[in-house]
Amino acid sequence: MNTTLVEANFVDERPPGLFRQALKLRRTQVGVVLSTLLITVALIGPFIAPFGSTEYVDMPNTLDVPGTLLGTDYFGQDVLSRFLFGGRTILILAVIATSIGITLGTTLGLTAAYLRGRYDEIIMRALDVVLSFPQVLLSLVVISMFGPSNVLIICTVGLSTTPRIARIIRGSAIGVVERDFISAAEAIGETRKRVVFSEVLPNVTSALLVEMNLRLTYSVGLIASLAFLGFTPEPNAANWGLMIQENRVALTEQPWGVILPTMALALMTIGTGLIGDGLSRVSAGIDRGGKGE
Repeated sequence: MNTTLVEANFVDERPPGLFRQALKLRRTQVGVVLSTLLITVALIGPFIAPFGSTEYVDMPNTLDVPGTLLGTDYFGQDVLSRFLFGGRTILILAVIATSIGITLGTTLGLTAAYLRGRYDEIIMRALDVVLSFPQVLLSLVVISMFGPSNVLIICTVGLSTTPRIARIIRGSAIGVVERDFISAAEAIGETRKRVVFSEVLPNVTSALLVEMNLRLTYSVGLIASLAFLGFTPEPNAANWGLMIQENRVALTEQPWGVILPTMALALMTIGTGLIGDGLSRVSAGIDRGGKGE
């Protein structure tokens, strides 16, 4: 068999420049601006904060404090400084947890779709067991048993994200593994690993990008929720979720301690959601020419 001729017949169904096409949409552009702004604040915030994250400044819950822009929180700490310090931990934990979920979920989803049969059943039914537990509930149970730690939060969020990603990737890959170019790759002696990751994976990247964006959004929200409920390794560490929990009792006296982190989390969710929506529309062939909003 002529390998060159066979390879020439391979069909690569990846839409060219998916993210580049999505960037032509107004919704994606707005999402990128919002997400970039919040990521920038989270990453460089600690370097420009006027006070330390736990530094006592003045009387608690006071708006008009010399040297501060937004006053003090319930512990007498600078609200703006706490906000600038508070996003980095959530963002880093969410990115690592989502990366773990994406890696495991993609691998399991592709494997299940390619091997099919009993292997497909075993993998997917095992993932269904994890999927049957709500993410927040599963995280609370695990962290309550072993105590809060960043490593445990990352693992719990990442593993609870895995089944959702695996199901999406499996659904996208099932149609791909039936195509002729997969059979041709097997016929010329390609290993299973190479077929899965070199032939099948590139043809499900559209679904993967959309799901990755969605899961990152959920991971940010889940980690912030855990902090709000008090499940954080350092009780007084600067954290957007923890800031909301700490300052909610004095909302009428000093609203900025709640408003700032709430707005940041909301804008992050909106931004990543708009990016995901833009990617999904282009992937589905809607507004692919960039004329939509």
